[in-house]
Amino acid sequence: MAGWLMSAASENAADIKSVAQAQRQELLGLCAELVSARSPQPEGDTTAPVRVLSAFLEKHGLRPEIRSATPTKPNIVCGFDTGRPGPHLILNGHMDTLNPGDPSDWLVPIYQLQQQAGRITGLGIGNMKAGVAALAMAYVGLSRNRAALCGKITLTLVADEVVFGPDGTAFLLDGDESLLGDAVINAEGPGGMNLAIAEKGLLWLSIEATAPPGQGMLSQQGSSAIARLSKLLASLDQWNDEQSAPPPDVAVLANNAGEHGLRLSVNAGTISGGSFVSQVATRAVAEVDFRVPPGMKIDKIMKRVCALAEQIGGIKVTRIKGWDPNWTAIDSELCTAMLDATAAIRGEAARSVVRLPASDAARWRARGIPAICYGPQAELASGVNDYVYEEDVVDCVAVYMAAAAQICGGEGRGATWLSL
Repeated sequence: MAGWLMSAASENAADIKSVAQAQRQELLGLCAELVSARSPQPEGDTTAPVRVLSAFLEKHGLRPEIRSATPTKPNIVCGFDTGRPGPHLILNGHMDTLNPGDPSDWLVPIYQLQQQAGRITGLGIGNMKAGVAALAMAYVGLSRNRAALCGKITLTLVADEVVFGPDGTAFLLDGDESLLGDAVINAEGPGGMNLAIAEKGLLWLSIEATAPPGQGMLSQQGSSAIARLSKLLASLDQWNDEQSAPPPDVAVLANNAGEHGLRLSVNAGTISGGSFVSQVATRAVAEVDFRVPPGMKIDKIMKRVCALAEQIGGIKVTRIKGWDPNWTAIDSELCTAMLDATAAIRGEAARSVVRLPASDAARWRARGIPAICYGPQAELASGVNDYVYEEDVVDCVAVYMAAAAQICGGEGRGATWLSL
């Protein structure tokens, strides 16, 4: 485990950056193939990107293993053991993408990579096919230079992440504890080439209001289910201004929280109720999404909602799903390696931030494994006209390799790194 205690990022930075730069065209070609390999949710069929990535890894003499719980949602596992004692580093990314929605909203081709003014575009390029390509390229480089490393490195490219489903990382970890590893680099960036050491928790609630039947002409204040539900939702909307104080081991988050990082967000995503305009609504239902920052707990949010519902009366609150915010301590070896690597490759250390959407990093953190998110996604959330910056994608290859060199550094640290 000595590699965890020594800095290698700066020692090897020049060689590693040269290796990454030399692979620019192959990297962009892989990005293009992945954008064309369709894998949108809700189907989330990852067979096409698996074919692309398997062929890429095999071309470089590696042996990817395909594992799947569902035939249309295969995952890739590819690992190597240096034969020397050391930590087990996991590189993780997902191959499924968001749904493109209405094609008329797109100003760039959806399933064809386009390069313009330093940007590359296409569905899922930010979330997260560019990140996957960078991970795969970095993994090939690390395998090629395993003589300079110790321990193990495993690449896991998964399905079913966008919907946080059971057939991707959850399936792999439940079936193979060796994939827990000792540390995880996830390529799903939080935007702006920042380093996500934490992410918000999630709480989804179904809120149902009921009321006695009656004629609308006889209604009074709060006598209908819609009125009761509306009153509760209006109160919840005011919670959007609440801020948290981060826990001590991630206190640095207070410096880079921005507008959203440490803010509780509350969104009524769906609402329905009533049967006819002149009748008192006897039932109304809303589904509400809470994103909970580090420093808050979903159980406390749930109790507050239930107390408010009881105060109004005639309202039932049901939890759909949820998990607490999660993070990796800023002074962990993993965070130190990533900060050193970003400083060495990009000239300054990445800012440590809270990632707003959930990621598979949370699955490792829930099992006590340090995990971070760092990748080329340009904005806080990807969507229509998704894009990344070409230079950021190339830099990600180098950052992943430099961080791995620090985490899994062996006796060969400081040696010249070989090109792919």
